Amino acid sequence: MNWDDDASDAAGDRLVGTDADGEDRAVEAALRPKDLGEFVGQERVREQLDLVLKAARARGATADHVLLSGAPGLGKTTLSMIIAAEMGAPIRITSGPAIQHAGDLAAILSSLTEGEVLFLDEIHRMSRPAEEMLYMAMEDFRVDVIVGKGPGATAIPLELPPFTLVGATTRAGLLPPPLRDRFGFTGHMEFYAPAELQRVVHRSARLLDVEIADQGAAEIAGRSRGTPRIANRLLRRVRDYAQVKADGVITREIAAQALDVYEVDARGLDRLDRAVLTALLKLFGGGPVGLSTLAVAVGEERETVEEVAEPFLVREGLLARTPRGRVATPAAWEHLGLVRDAGAAGTPSQQGLFGG
Repeated sequence: MNWDDDASDAAGDRLVGTDADGEDRAVEAALRPKDLGEFVGQERVREQLDLVLKAARARGATADHVLLSGAPGLGKTTLSMIIAAEMGAPIRITSGPAIQHAGDLAAILSSLTEGEVLFLDEIHRMSRPAEEMLYMAMEDFRVDVIVGKGPGATAIPLELPPFTLVGATTRAGLLPPPLRDRFGFTGHMEFYAPAELQRVVHRSARLLDVEIADQGAAEIAGRSRGTPRIANRLLRRVRDYAQVKADGVITREIAAQALDVYEVDARGLDRLDRAVLTALLKLFGGGPVGLSTLAVAVGEERETVEEVAEPFLVREGLLARTPRGRVATPAAWEHLGLVRDAGAAGTPSQQGLFGG
């Protein structure tokens, strides 16, 4: 059961139809696994990371810097906390957007204690001056603090205690090679299989003291978009429904009814996802259509459609991005129960589903 607190996960927040308020955050924190043995899924990353940490402890040394990449909600923040716990070290949490100047980073680095874990979320969004300062800090545990301006400026070297940087990114391709190469371990987080998410749901249900049947857990897992954070949020909403509308026990039928209320369908599509597909199919005959036009049709910003709805629709094989615009796949027509007009402009044979 693993997920992040990444604020950029708009998809996860919108699925449950509720604000991520203080109570929800407290519940999320309580559900986080505390060590690698409790962590569900990501077997390859977990096994490799376990070796790195055990070797560091055996040497009595600080663990190598760690880079974790992958979509929001897969467990990057959770793993950073586990790294600190396994090493018996405190953890400092910040994010790339919060570090806009080299001085911001220098202030954080200079206050670290020996062996402390610094978790830097969305590391690819850090400013360039701070990024260049981080190179020296990671490699030599030293930073140069610039005092003064212009020709009279002086660089004062500041020694840092050994620390472990855990960087997290949803867009590893945006990291410059010099920064990426300074990490001793890089792990890529994959989307979860339904069986893994079912284990996540069962574990969370036990911690929440919720009675859930296997089929109920499977129903929630199947609608969770391969993401543990979403699985846990949907579980809490289904729990609410079961307490109010039933006897508190989550069966497959109760889970399906609850998620229908929250507009999450059998494949995990929510209101925005279906609005995008419906507009693409009904208004534009399946495409191709430009992103801006599609966004106007559903009453959303271009960035919202591109960054929140499209990645999941593409991954599910319901939408394709082509040089001429967005195109619905045959699976999209089938999922919405619509029949494509053989003469529609968006037929693959006429427009080229995967090309111009």
